[in-house]
Amino acid sequence: MPHTRPAPPAEPRARHVSVLATGAHLPGEALDNDALARFCGPLPADVLDGIQVKRRHWMVDPATGAHTTSTSRMATAAARQALERAGVQAGEIDLIVLSTASPDYLLPVAATYVQQQLGLEDCAVIEVRAGCVGAVQAHDIARRLLADGTYTTALVIGAEAVSPLLAPVFLGRDPERVRMRDRLTVYTFGDGAGALVLRAGEEGSAHGRPRPVFATRSLGGARKPGMLIVGGGTDAPLAEQQRRPRLMDIRLDIPGTAQFGPRVFVEGIHDLLTRSGLALADLDACVLPEGNAEYFASEYAAAGLSPADQATLSKTIVENLTDVGATGSAAVPLALDAGWREGRIRPGDTVLLLAIEASRYLYAGLTLTWDAPSPATDRPAPPTPPL
Repeated sequence: MPHTRPAPPAEPRARHVSVLATGAHLPGEALDNDALARFCGPLPADVLDGIQVKRRHWMVDPATGAHTTSTSRMATAAARQALERAGVQAGEIDLIVLSTASPDYLLPVAATYVQQQLGLEDCAVIEVRAGCVGAVQAHDIARRLLADGTYTTALVIGAEAVSPLLAPVFLGRDPERVRMRDRLTVYTFGDGAGALVLRAGEEGSAHGRPRPVFATRSLGGARKPGMLIVGGGTDAPLAEQQRRPRLMDIRLDIPGTAQFGPRVFVEGIHDLLTRSGLALADLDACVLPEGNAEYFASEYAAAGLSPADQATLSKTIVENLTDVGATGSAAVPLALDAGWREGRIRPGDTVLLLAIEASRYLYAGLTLTWDAPSPATDRPAPPTPPL
């Protein structure tokens, strides 16, 4: 595998940026496949084995459709846990970068509600509107703004609420009449939020350290979207949108993502290794949501990943798809939090974060050296306040 372009050295005055801690929040009780079958009908066993999701958490009550929380409240709960683990007070945060494709409102951005809920009257706020790739992009934005001294302490958050788009598929319907392709979508996704606390060191502290390397790219400019969320935008007059069977809808090109998604994964891995000068064997942990899913892993060879590289990669993959489902912007920080808590990511590890997004077949990746000490305890995230 090529890795011939070493990462450029850090600027002499650049500050080293450390991850101090992570946090996570999953709403409500876990919803397993047996429980979900009662609402929208079952999936064949071989299909369940393929998607590998056994349980997920939803902010929507599947029996009534009521919302139990919101995207910004999940984000705040994850942020509070990360702050507590890091020993950082909310008032020390001077930058929040949040990614979501499912904000509470179109405006103000959800990050400002996190700011409000943390009691921060004055704070820099940036929001990335994206799915899976967004949290990695948000991480790099925050890292750069800390490294150059613009800010000192940041919260990076990925939060997603997909269940509000899923519940209308089956609410009020006979479960056996829900189409199989709609069931597949319902079974695939979960909600949640993950957060990281980042802090900049003294000026010049990045000197002599491996430089984090970032890459992002869209490979789908000439392809139809692999995932499309329709409704609430400007594609049609509101009156026309209101006449649709569902005001908002999520549409997946399942054959397209199964065929093209593995290529995006492999292109992203090659790009990050080439830019960083690393080899797969140099990596201690690869945070790749869905990286072990059968529908992707079975196609890696055809996408250009050799059997030897697949074997090396499989030993380091960190993901938790089985327990949380596909969670969009929350996927990477949730997997990162699980890997850190479970000891799969340790201080000094070389870590690769890589997310792909089916919407336009994007990837975003980041290499970094892990600084956060192993957590002594695993306190649950604080309960989400009622709406």
